[in-house]
Amino acid sequence: MTRVFSGVKPTGHLTLGNYLGAMRRWAAVDQHRADALFCIVDLHALTVDHDPARVRRLSRQAATLLLAAGLDPELCTVFVQSHVDEHARLSYVLECVATDGEMRRMIQYKEKAARERERGGSVRLSLLTYPVLMAADILAYGAEEVPVGDDQTQHVELTRDLAVRFNQRYGHTFVVPRATHPPVAARVMNLQDPASKMGKSDDSGPGIVYLLDEPDVVRKKVMRAVTDSGREVVYDPDARPGVANLLEILAACTAGNPMELSGVYESYGALKSATAEAVVEVLRPVQERHRELCADPGYVEGVLRDGAERARAMARPTVDAAYRAIGLLPAAETAAVAADIGVTA
Repeated sequence: MTRVFSGVKPTGHLTLGNYLGAMRRWAAVDQHRADALFCIVDLHALTVDHDPARVRRLSRQAATLLLAAGLDPELCTVFVQSHVDEHARLSYVLECVATDGEMRRMIQYKEKAARERERGGSVRLSLLTYPVLMAADILAYGAEEVPVGDDQTQHVELTRDLAVRFNQRYGHTFVVPRATHPPVAARVMNLQDPASKMGKSDDSGPGIVYLLDEPDVVRKKVMRAVTDSGREVVYDPDARPGVANLLEILAACTAGNPMELSGVYESYGALKSATAEAVVEVLRPVQERHRELCADPGYVEGVLRDGAERARAMARPTVDAAYRAIGLLPAAETAAVAADIGVTA
């Protein structure tokens, strides 16, 4: 089977954008057609200033929501990144293959570093190097496909480059993956700022629909969404990004086509009302299942424990092979050499 890897970062509450752009497809398609791994990439949450207790809390919430969205541990592997040491082991090896220039060209690094400096904060080294850790997340499992949003495509391209370079220098070790994108709503935009992604780390709460928002809160946020000049409902992402965003959200929730839906509504108010109700209905089963899982925390813990064991078994052979290929002495050989020279290992 094709192997698929993807993950979510616990830097904020998961949003409608996370669900429509990734999680729903993982549950409906990817876990059924592929050997799929889905990871809470908590190490990535340490690249900026953070509250340790909040990272732990959001990691558990993210895992619970992945299961609530329909991921089945009988069909796929759900686990936490920091529970599998191979991610960090491989990341350093790949740092020895990556270049400083490649890291500094990453768009997300440029944007996040600029925001951090504007706030007067210092930029952590891990913010610069985390795309290499992301590459390690993917390459450790021999993943062939990586379902991502548009903003992560550059990182998957870096992963491909590092895999090819390593294979050419040290012998074939890694599968070269490719990014895949859902056909609709790959990038849901902020309701108050249609030029920006609906990000879970964003501070603009009114423009973000969270997966655990109550129905009335969802309706209020959608009804207050920014639209554009004019009155006609037209699907034009460049000229009318606000309306286009609503149409894409509605299309993703109803399995429709944003262009065709644009001809159905005669006013912005009607479009907003229909979109709000569609979002409420899409989130309803997720929220109901989330409440059930929260009532049984032992189940979620067991899923993560078993998932980490499976993930570790899949990743270790590849990471060990990468260590050997790049010139590191295997642990067994180290012990044998120590015995030969009379040194206690």
